[in-house]
Amino acid sequence: MVCNMKWEKKGLIFCANKEYDWMYSHAMIPTPILINEKTLRVYCTFCDKEGRGRVGFVDIDSFNPKKIINISKEPIVDIGLPGTFDENGSVVCSVLKEKDKYYLYYVGFEIGTKIRYRLLTGLALGDDGLNFKKIKKTPVLERTDKEIYFRCGPFVLFEENKFKLWYVGGSDWEIIDDKMMPVYRIKYAESEDGIHWPEESILCIDIENENEHGFGRPYVIKDKNIYKMFYSIRVKHKGYRLGYAESVDGIHWERKDNEIGIDVSENGWDSEMICYSAVINIHGKTYMFYNGNEFGKTGFGYAELISWD
Repeated sequence: MVCNMKWEKKGLIFCANKEYDWMYSHAMIPTPILINEKTLRVYCTFCDKEGRGRVGFVDIDSFNPKKIINISKEPIVDIGLPGTFDENGSVVCSVLKEKDKYYLYYVGFEIGTKIRYRLLTGLALGDDGLNFKKIKKTPVLERTDKEIYFRCGPFVLFEENKFKLWYVGGSDWEIIDDKMMPVYRIKYAESEDGIHWPEESILCIDIENENEHGFGRPYVIKDKNIYKMFYSIRVKHKGYRLGYAESVDGIHWERKDNEIGIDVSENGWDSEMICYSAVINIHGKTYMFYNGNEFGKTGFGYAELISWD
C-alpha cells in the first residue's frame, strides 16, 4: 500500500551570520527536543571562519516555529584537543533525555592526510539541556576493522530498557566528479547504558543503485508500533535528497523513498539540496526540520505535514 506524505514548506528559520566568532556561518543538522510546553530547542552545529563546527542551539516557539525565542551565546559542545578525533569539529546528530540526563551524541571531524577525513561518534552528558560535558576524549563509536573511517550520523532512542542506535558506517571512498567521496550504509546496534557499544552491528539499509553512495543522519520515530525512518540519500552529481523507510522491529526496513513527498525548491535556500531531516509531533501537528544547500550553509527551515494518505 502506498501512503504518500504531503508537506507544506514554511521557510527558513535561522542561519548564522557572524553573530559570534564560533557562530560565523551555517546551522547544520537540526536536532529538536521539546524543553517545555512552549519551547522547542533545536540543537545545531555552527561553523567558525575556519569551518570548524561547534554545537549550539536555537530555541523556538513550539506553537509557532517561525518565532525565535533564544539563541545560544556560547557553544555547548566545543571542538576537541589537538590530535583528538573531534579537533576539527563537533557535529550534533542526536539528543535525548533519559533517566534525568540529556545524552548528546555528536560526530567528531578529523582531517586526514591520505584520506579527506574520518568521522567517529562522541557523547556529551548534561543535566539541564544547556550544560554538557564530554564523557571522554575518545569516541564511544570507535573505528573497527569493518568500519575504518566512518561510524557517524548517530540517532538514539531509549525503549525496552535499552538504548537503540541507528548510524552510518563504512570504510570506502569513491571518486565522483574528480573528488573523493565517502561510501557508507545505515547500521543498527544496542547498548545497556548508551555509552558502551558493540563493535559488530547490523546492516539496516544498503546502497541500492549506482546513483547512491551513502546516507546522512537517520532520524527515527515510532508511530503505532511502526518504526519510521527519515534519512538523507547521497546522490551522485546531485547532492543530498530525502528518503523514508518503515520497520516493525527497527532492524529490517522497507525503503519507501517515493513516499517522502518533499524535494528541493525551484529557487532559494533549499533549491540545490535537501538533507538532515528531523520529524517531530507537537501539539497535534507534525513538523520536519531540515537543511538546504551546501549541507546547512544556508541554515535550517521547516515544513508541516498536511496529509499522509
